[in-house]
Amino acid sequence: MDAAVLNPLSIVRHRFRQWWQARLPFADTIELTQRNVYILPTRPGFMLGLTLAVLLVGSINYQLNLGYLLTFLLAGCAVVGMYVCHGTLRGLTLNLSPPEPQYAGASATLSIVLTNERRSVRYGIGLAVLDSTHHDRWVWTDVPALGQSTVHVAFRPQRRGLHRVPPLTAETRFPLGTFRVWTVWRPAARVLVYPAPEPFPPPLPPGEPRAGGAAATRIQSTGEFDGVRAYRRGDPLKLVVWKKVAKAQELVSRDTQQAQRYELWLDYAQAGAQAPEQRLSRLTAWVVQADRLGLDYGLRLPGREIKPGTGEAHKRLCLEALATC
Repeated sequence: MDAAVLNPLSIVRHRFRQWWQARLPFADTIELTQRNVYILPTRPGFMLGLTLAVLLVGSINYQLNLGYLLTFLLAGCAVVGMYVCHGTLRGLTLNLSPPEPQYAGASATLSIVLTNERRSVRYGIGLAVLDSTHHDRWVWTDVPALGQSTVHVAFRPQRRGLHRVPPLTAETRFPLGTFRVWTVWRPAARVLVYPAPEPFPPPLPPGEPRAGGAAATRIQSTGEFDGVRAYRRGDPLKLVVWKKVAKAQELVSRDTQQAQRYELWLDYAQAGAQAPEQRLSRLTAWVVQADRLGLDYGLRLPGREIKPGTGEAHKRLCLEALATC
């Protein structure tokens, strides 16, 4: 077991952080004020304080006027730097755009707009996902005077479903690096995570005859229609069977009138005798494949059925059903 888990101090710090974060409100827009911006010295800041203490003791002991001058000059610079550092974040407005749905295991990108209503530029502002284990998690930007800056922060959701956006943090150490000013932000937005598509799924299942339809054609295991005809001027390019074009050296198109007699159903019960998550992963891959081929397809899940359709809206509806199944 990890030693950090057994460390009582780490456990207390983790519980205190959870308690403190639970008190923060959920909001997609946050204005940074003195109530939600925090400041502490950094390691160089502590070293500077120790150095100033040594200089002050030496100046008092040896009655060095120049030592007093140097000590208080450095101390004044540190105090001014503390004020400038805190003011770099204070007064900013952060707004999170609604995140786009993503597949499990893929990086989800959060778009954050920083608005500066001050007449001076704000330098060296970093944003990241709180408690991230990646060293390159920070994204840095400068916000122009009376302007905006957009920052894209990425995180990797591991499970499908509808999840809250993880807490975010913003910080700056401008101008001297002796103080760290930061804030913690809990967005209210949620991100929809689709199941991860199966890397090498089997071919699409065969089509089912429509009610009252004749068996003129069907969808084979390759996911293509059997019925084809010669290409006619004005046929959409998505109806051209390019594999047959490469073999026959002539343009042929799918016979959609015959294909309309059969329906393609992606059924949870026909996705193989696997674990539920693996079945959903296979259905996701089939939805992506059927959409890429321009086929009309329906989706059957336990307790829900989506009628056959096509297009981006239908694809998103099916993927949303798979994510929340």
